Amino acid sequence: MSPVDLLDLDSSLSEEERQIRAVVRQVVDDRVRPYVAGWYESGQVPARELAREFGKLGLLGMHLTGYGCAGSSAVAYGLACLELEAGDSGVRSLVSVQGSLAMYAVWRYGSEEQKQHWLPAMAAGEAIGCFGLTEPDHGSDPASMATRARRDGDDWVLTGSKMWITNAPIAEVGVVWARTDDGVRGFVVPMDTSGVTAREIGRKMSLRASVTGEIALDDVRLPADALLPGAIGLKAPLSCLTEARHGIVWGALGAARDCLETALAYATTRTQFGRPLAGFQLTQAKLADLAVEWNKGYLLAVQLGRLADAGRLRPAQVSVGKLNNVREALAIARQCRTILGANGVSGDYPVMRHANNLESVLTYEGTSEIHQLVIGQQLTGISAFT
Repeated sequence: MSPVDLLDLDSSLSEEERQIRAVVRQVVDDRVRPYVAGWYESGQVPARELAREFGKLGLLGMHLTGYGCAGSSAVAYGLACLELEAGDSGVRSLVSVQGSLAMYAVWRYGSEEQKQHWLPAMAAGEAIGCFGLTEPDHGSDPASMATRARRDGDDWVLTGSKMWITNAPIAEVGVVWARTDDGVRGFVVPMDTSGVTAREIGRKMSLRASVTGEIALDDVRLPADALLPGAIGLKAPLSCLTEARHGIVWGALGAARDCLETALAYATTRTQFGRPLAGFQLTQAKLADLAVEWNKGYLLAVQLGRLADAGRLRPAQVSVGKLNNVREALAIARQCRTILGANGVSGDYPVMRHANNLESVLTYEGTSEIHQLVIGQQLTGISAFT
């Protein structure tokens, strides 16, 4: 049990859920924690190697059924995301994009042939996937996407570009969204197709232990069966984002917990003015407030997970979780940095790395402002997006 678990939150989990959490925590302790500071500093991460190891454990697309996927519960998947992000947000992003975006899109909207061809390899980590929705000039407003797909005989021809795409430079397959004469459609694009170029984005100050790229589509010719037959309209990619956001609701708590546990350990061992930092009222007030917010966020995540497992989770509810938990996780990371003082900015401690990563998590899969508008529409019945 974590020392920040004030409410005996473990009692809300089943034995199977605790066992899955323990397995993921162990692999993070063995394969991520000893190396992640170096990955972050160098901007290089062994993503393919990690994907294969995660695939052997059944973590890729773990909440999906069939095709080599584990078929775990939404809560179990959330706990896995929490433990992965306690290691690093970039590591959790690798798993989230693979399973909740690329694999989920094929699993939900693909043909049986597409599922059989791609999902087993992706579940095993032998094929890396990416999800091409965001564009250089169209982020929060995907309805304005400029990427186009036109028919040419029986083929499709795609032209455009996608930006800030996790896994793109190392992916074997991309799920790419484009505007057609019939609205937004999704396509399964082998990344070695002629006309596809993936360039890694450098000079990032956040998510440095994650591979991020730009995809250029220069008259990419695809056969008719590259189209995702069930994905019709913008609701399809947005449903994939909802799926991924659920993992983020949990994952952000992992980064926050790691910061809080680090600050707690530091405060109880670091001596100033003849006593541990934890013995001062101001430090205890900080720790108390941070732990309360973390516990509230965890209760929110569990509630959303149980709703998902019951088939009753709605997008606006996921927006509540994403808005609250990422916002509070970032606040926790920043305050924990103050407890560590100058050591808080050192790579020898994980706090500043988590804080920097959470700045990206705050933005991707819907900014805070977007989720506020989703919740506002739920409350008022009035859309303020346009």
